[in-house]
Amino acid sequence: MKQTVSIVAVLACAAGLLAAVPKLIAEPAAASAAPRTPWGSPDLRGVWNGTTITPLERPANQLKDVLSEDEARALEVAAAKRNETDAPPAAGDPGTYNQIWFDPGSRWVPSRRTSLVIDPKDGRIPFTDGGREHFRASNAHYGKGRRAIWSDFDTGERCLTDGVPIHYTGYNNNYQFFQTESAIVIVGEMFGDRRVVFLDGRPRPEIPQWLGVSLGRWDGDTLVVETSGFADKSHYWWAGAWRASRPTLTLTERFTRVDAETIDYQFTMNDPAMFTSPWTASYPLSSNQAKSGVTVGRLYEYACHEGNYALPNTMKGWLADHPEDLERTSAR
Repeated sequence: MKQTVSIVAVLACAAGLLAAVPKLIAEPAAASAAPRTPWGSPDLRGVWNGTTITPLERPANQLKDVLSEDEARALEVAAAKRNETDAPPAAGDPGTYNQIWFDPGSRWVPSRRTSLVIDPKDGRIPFTDGGREHFRASNAHYGKGRRAIWSDFDTGERCLTDGVPIHYTGYNNNYQFFQTESAIVIVGEMFGDRRVVFLDGRPRPEIPQWLGVSLGRWDGDTLVVETSGFADKSHYWWAGAWRASRPTLTLTERFTRVDAETIDYQFTMNDPAMFTSPWTASYPLSSNQAKSGVTVGRLYEYACHEGNYALPNTMKGWLADHPEDLERTSAR
């Protein structure tokens, strides 16, 4: 009897302690309900993934705004098959990654839109002439061309960041949200990016950041996050120049928890140095990784350089083939 009473007392004490600790990790929710935090805000906590095979921009040869169910399904089947097939190395490459390294997904967005961009209506990013040329040059430089010095590598190759907003590449596509009453922290699996979104009404700090400074507010049940104060890193190479850190950029994001496993996510990019007008993209974030067609599991460490051999070895290889660049690099 004494032992039973002691166990009950210990369990009661433990339950009280757990109730007193702020809950940063979400509890399981009902299948259809949009959960809320203990303090009443929409609950955004959890691991989220928005991987999709829907392109950011509508392809120039795509005349439809929305695919039929059969068209979307056919593309999903083809993507799933492609994800199971190892591609041969490109001409001149000593080898390549096999598919075990990638996690590109195989699902079209549920709306079946032919682009993630929803504004402008043509589904295209409204680049300025200079912005489009910057975007074109960055794409052409990706994985190709001169690699004699560290600044020849893009920011992703240097394991720094690919920039904002929440967006998806070929792998490490998870984001984990931690939430309190005064702040939300968004942790990206790729590069270990960490963004702190302050909700306490503080003034915007004046020190520029690679990922900007994020201030948030609740608009009903939607979290609105405005990020500006970006450091000027536009002179670096970026894998996607539209995501580069520029002091002229303002990013506005909207997060709406619509059910137990879905956040409706929208972002608007406004940068007169890069775009002729603001533009908006939208897609769902899901906590159901299996339904999204990606690897199921928690966030993993993104080691990136694996001992930091990649950059020096790549530069050694380039300089061995291009000795004329050695003198230029040494002079700098």
